[in-house]
Amino acid sequence: MLENREIAIMTGELLSSKKAEQVVVLGIAEISSFADYFVNATAMNERQLMALADDVEDRLAKDAVIPKNVEGQSSSGWILMDFGDIVVNIFLPQQRDLYQIEKIWSDGEFINIE
Repeated sequence: MLENREIAIMTGELLSSKKAEQVVVLGIAEISSFADYFVNATAMNERQLMALADDVEDRLAKDAVIPKNVEGQSSSGWILMDFGDIVVNIFLPQQRDLYQIEKIWSDGEFINIE
């Protein structure tokens, strides 16, 4: 069974390989009571937003990691995928700029991905 850190990094690498922009894996376990990691990425259009979310869900399902909840849709410009200790946020550029999650959680650990 994979550790949460491994899953978060793998998810970040997957998003990067699928041409997502500004992929960030952020460790928040020390400063959050609801999750251990954020994986944030930017899609350049609604179609890519949905494709990235589908790719993440399909890939993690292979390791029996199933989302507890998925919120948002392509027209909202933000899809949030709650995998329990890992939260995946895929944004369109405008929503990413608006919500600035990395700035809000800047005390977290920024993890390098390949």
